[in-house]
Amino acid sequence: MSRQVQDAYIVAASRTPIGKAPKGSLRHVRPDDLLIHAIRHALAQVPALDPATIEDAIVGCAIPEAEQGLNVARLSVLLAGLPESVGGVTVNRFCASGLTALAMAADRIRVGEAEVMIAAGTESMSMVPMMGNRPSMNPRLFDGDANVGIAYGMGLTAEKVAQQWKVSRQAQDEFALASHTKALAAQRAGEFDDEIRPIEITRHTPDLASGDVCVDTHTMALDEGPREDTTLEALGRLRPAFAAPKDPTGKATGLGSVTAGNSSQTSDGAGALIVVSERILKQFSLTPLARFVSFSVRGVPPQIMGIGPKEAIPAALKVAGLGLADMDWIELNEAFAAQALAVIGDLGLDPAKVNPMGGAIALGHPLGATGAIRAATVVHALRRRKLRYGMVTMCVGTGMGAAGILERV
Repeated sequence: MSRQVQDAYIVAASRTPIGKAPKGSLRHVRPDDLLIHAIRHALAQVPALDPATIEDAIVGCAIPEAEQGLNVARLSVLLAGLPESVGGVTVNRFCASGLTALAMAADRIRVGEAEVMIAAGTESMSMVPMMGNRPSMNPRLFDGDANVGIAYGMGLTAEKVAQQWKVSRQAQDEFALASHTKALAAQRAGEFDDEIRPIEITRHTPDLASGDVCVDTHTMALDEGPREDTTLEALGRLRPAFAAPKDPTGKATGLGSVTAGNSSQTSDGAGALIVVSERILKQFSLTPLARFVSFSVRGVPPQIMGIGPKEAIPAALKVAGLGLADMDWIELNEAFAAQALAVIGDLGLDPAKVNPMGGAIALGHPLGATGAIRAATVVHALRRRKLRYGMVTMCVGTGMGAAGILERV
């Protein structure tokens, strides 16, 4: 390369609270408005930074259509009041969209092509359904066994992981309960305060009797997924939500084990980070939250897509020249308890370092926003607890895993 590789630093990280979809507090809030909120308040964390220095906004979105279509990145940048010189591009790697956006933004800086970037993600699963409004798969996916796994529902892939890695229903429910317990404890301790920017929600409700419109405004400051009433007994009473897995002969192996209670919650939310070069750090006297270290993606069989982090984590560690023992904090997206437990067990991850403040089973999983949201969690947690290395990792639909490593500086 003609330009010297340089480091990329995260100087701001903000996110909205996560709402439950499709009936939660954010169900009527547009995903572009959620993104605008996250971007504005990430910028508010670095008031000395001149917005005119921002080159581009890279935004992850898993179902980029309807209210989150039409290049939601560029539209949101303009609506957020940034200079017209700031570009915007929307990227889609399903559940790893937000993390991919961060990696792409960091890479632009690391190769010397940019000095200030926005990396973000947004998703409204209330407004845009899973698979989109008009899904249309290539019929050739169903021609044989080689590719049909791409068309599997996510829950069925989790059932196959539970079967292959021998993850019991009891273990899945215990993992789910722990997710809620950790999330509630973190909320009570105020550990999400650094990353969450409360959002004001206004509702207009017609009164048919009087003809008036009632206006109700309230502030949402916490993720609404964690449940105080969750118990192991209550989780155990939930029925399996997906088809029972079958053995190679086609015979059912018994009842499924994946339920609504040990799966991630459908959600609404957005997150945004500001990434800069070392020159910008010095020019505007900014304090970095973290340095972007490495990122890797690996493919796995689509029918067991949940095991993706098992391949991506070692790859990201190898690029960084680090080992698992170096990781102080691991945000492993809990798409399903079955796949999270399989990854933890297969790689020998330290459970105490995995999702110390709960994960997607309790906190929610707004698809394309999750990577940016969990990156915000990591950078603030590393700073708050004076830890050095953190990781964000997740499985990805169609059979992938992604992992990114951050370092507190």
